[in-house]
Amino acid sequence: MKLAVLFGGVSSEHEVSCLSAASILRNLDSDKYDIHAVGITKEGAWRYYPHHDPDRVEDGSWASQPSLIPAILSPDRATHGMVLHGGAGEAVRLDCVFPVLHGEGGEDGAVQGLLELAGIPYVGCGVAASANSMDKSITKVLVEQAGVRQARYYLALRHDFARDPEGVVRAAADAIGSYPVFVKPCSQGSSVGVAKAGDRAALAEGLSAAFRYDYKVLVEEYVDGQEVECAVLGNQAPVASPVGEIAPTQAFYTFDAKYHDASSKLYIPARITDEQRETVRQNALRVYAALGCRGLSRVDFFVRRADGAVVFNELNSIPGFTSISMYPKLFDHAGMHYPALLDRLIELALEAHNG
Repeated sequence: MKLAVLFGGVSSEHEVSCLSAASILRNLDSDKYDIHAVGITKEGAWRYYPHHDPDRVEDGSWASQPSLIPAILSPDRATHGMVLHGGAGEAVRLDCVFPVLHGEGGEDGAVQGLLELAGIPYVGCGVAASANSMDKSITKVLVEQAGVRQARYYLALRHDFARDPEGVVRAAADAIGSYPVFVKPCSQGSSVGVAKAGDRAALAEGLSAAFRYDYKVLVEEYVDGQEVECAVLGNQAPVASPVGEIAPTQAFYTFDAKYHDASSKLYIPARITDEQRETVRQNALRVYAALGCRGLSRVDFFVRRADGAVVFNELNSIPGFTSISMYPKLFDHAGMHYPALLDRLIELALEAHNG
C-alpha cells in the first residue's frame, strides 16, 4: 500500500506535528506500507522527503535536506496522488493519506477537502467534523444539543474587543460569574494562546493575547477538577478507550507541559470511580457522534472535585501521537499497541472511503 504521511504545516503547532509524525514513521510496518513522507514547511511549501528519517522529522532538520522534491497533492482524481516537480513531473499514485497536521490547515477541514476532491482515502474525520471540532464555539453549540454537561462560556469577537475592550471584559465576567476563567482562541489546539485569568486586568490581557491567534475567543468557567481524557476509535460503531488522567506539575496543562515537560504525570486508568469512568466513556461517544467524527478523536473532560460531576472540555480530531501522547497510550493500555493502532486507523480510512 502506498501511504503518504503528511506533516508540518503553517500552523503554530508545526513542531508538534513533526513530533507526532516521527513517532508514526517509527511505528509503521515497512513490510505493509510503501511510505511517502510529505512535509509542509512553515511557509506552506510542500516537499516530498524520500528518506523519511524519523529523527530528522523530529528535530526539524528534514526541511533542509538536499533530497527534498517539490510536490503537489493533485485534486485531479485521475492522478489519485501527488505530482513531483523534479525532472519530468512524475506522478505518484497513493492508496491512502495519513494527515498528521495539527491546527490550522490540517485539523480544520482544509486538507480533508483537498483529499475529498482527489478521491484519496485518508485517516481521520471528514471535512465538516474537522471544521466543527476545530472551532470551539461551534463545538460548544453541538455538544449542548447533545445534552452533555460543559463549562459555562462567553464568546468574544475581535472587532468588539477592538471597539470596546472594557465592555467585552465586563460582559465576559458577568456571563461566567466568577474568577478565575480560562481564555482560549476558538481555533487553536495544544493550549496555544490559552491563559488563566484571575481578575479583570488579567482577563483583558488574556483576550488581547488570544486575539493574535483568532478573531473568536472563548472565555470559559474555571472547573476545579481532575483532567481526564478518553480516546475514541471507529466509524459507524466507535469504541471508547479506558480513561486516562493528566496531573500537570505546571499551573495547567500548557503547550510546554504537553510536549516538553516530562514531569507531568499520566495515570491510566484515571484516579476516579468506576461510575465516573463509564460516564466519561459514554459522554465521549456522544460528543464524537454529535460532531460527526470518524476514524479517531480524543475527548477531554474534567471531573469536578466539589461534586464529582463530569464536565466536557474539548475534542481533538487529530490528537498528538508523540511518544508521550495520551491517545496511543490509552489504546496501548487496552491491548492495542501502537503499530496495530496505526493499521486499524488506515483500515478505517479505507472503510470510510468505500462506504
